[in-house]
Amino acid sequence: MFQFDFSKILDQFTYHPEAPLIFSSGVFLFFFIGFFAIYRALIPHERARIIWATLFSVYFYYKSSGIFFLLLVVSVILDYNLARWIEQAEDKRSKKILLVWSLIANLGMLAYFKYTNYFAELLSGLTGTAIGPFDIFLPVGISFFTFQSLSYTIDVYRGELKALHNIWDYAFFVTFFPQMVAGPIVRAVDFLPQIHRPVFVSREDFGRGVYLICAGLFKKAIISDYISVNFVERIFESPQVYSGLENLFGVYGYAMQIYCDFSGYTDMAIGIGLLLGYHFPPNFNSPYQSLSLTEFWQRWHISLSTWLRDYLYIPLGGNRKGRIRTYINLMLTMLLGGLWHGAATRFIIWGGLHGSLLALERWWKGLFPTSPGFWRRTLGGVLTFHFVCFCWIFFRAENLDIVTSMLHQIFFDFRPEIFPDFLNGYAAVIFWMTLGYGLHMLPVSSEKWAQGLVTSLPLVVKAALITLVIMLVMQIKSAEVQPFIYFQF
Repeated sequence: MFQFDFSKILDQFTYHPEAPLIFSSGVFLFFFIGFFAIYRALIPHERARIIWATLFSVYFYYKSSGIFFLLLVVSVILDYNLARWIEQAEDKRSKKILLVWSLIANLGMLAYFKYTNYFAELLSGLTGTAIGPFDIFLPVGISFFTFQSLSYTIDVYRGELKALHNIWDYAFFVTFFPQMVAGPIVRAVDFLPQIHRPVFVSREDFGRGVYLICAGLFKKAIISDYISVNFVERIFESPQVYSGLENLFGVYGYAMQIYCDFSGYTDMAIGIGLLLGYHFPPNFNSPYQSLSLTEFWQRWHISLSTWLRDYLYIPLGGNRKGRIRTYINLMLTMLLGGLWHGAATRFIIWGGLHGSLLALERWWKGLFPTSPGFWRRTLGGVLTFHFVCFCWIFFRAENLDIVTSMLHQIFFDFRPEIFPDFLNGYAAVIFWMTLGYGLHMLPVSSEKWAQGLVTSLPLVVKAALITLVIMLVMQIKSAEVQPFIYFQF
């Protein structure tokens, strides 16, 4: 006789560290349908809708990080009040002290959870004594919501933004679940004006939202996960076992994997935001089409690069204090950008490499200010892509020994004669890599055409399209749901 096990259903609502709630999981689809139905019903009731979305967002974070959702709640309460006190302070000194407290609270929290063990390791090496490692859980997306919250208090301090006087509005801004844990980093100045506008989802927004959700799911759960599980992870785990040719394609594979993983999440976040009536800024713009590293950072993780520019590079002096100071500011910004990504020396090296070439490009442009011709631009594109790929080795490798092994295999044990066997043995991987790069290199007009096509489809066909993509994911995906790479940042 069939027995209904209610406890198993309740178990789906609790936090499981081995299975965080992410967009590409079936569990999220189940939760989102329930959330969306109530959200739509509450559209005429602004305050109730904002509270409902905020509570669901906090729950979403609980399903991603467990009890550490309280950290998010504390952060919201603290920065909400600090911003109000900054605005009410009568003199600049008081405002500055309050801002410093916001910086200490946010960056201190980030430093403790993310960098304690790294600094303990460095201290152990310097002193020769065993310090740590400490059992510290890294809350999902802590770098994203702390930067987002900091931008709010800094903008209020600068007088560029009025402090909010309803904590639910601020909590809604910080916790809004589509972009809270992996970006894009949404500025208060962009998001807050949308909160009290009537929720209206046009046919174009709905069609674009469906397109972006399907595209993001396809990039993440099919291309990125397949390349990762069936090829990239094996190469980076034991590079010395494989030839230089295989190692090189492993690097190319990771370049596509991280792009599809991160931009796939961003696409889904922007798409879900559109379905809910909110617009997020773009975070990627075909970065591997860049003809220089400067252009790459105008196309890759745009919300972070502009955040670092506006809140770090420009306050350091930007390019206003002479050529040498400009180079130093670029290097400092990218070193800290590397450290933002992870608490390891290899991330600092990654940031330093990018900072060095950005400074070199600025120096070169000063010597040759005229626009380069076709062949120089083409060569610039090829060199930029391969420099970015070279840096990705430091970003992905577990340690510097892996980096050394990979570079040794590529430069001293390449073995090009195995290329036919490689194509035959990894045919499916090569197919998805080629498809990924091919789609990436298409002109912007192609994507606009595809968005327009999806928008023009009847609602039932849109639903069928989403179903088809989900079925394709179920057929191709690995046995376990693969977390998004940027969840660790």
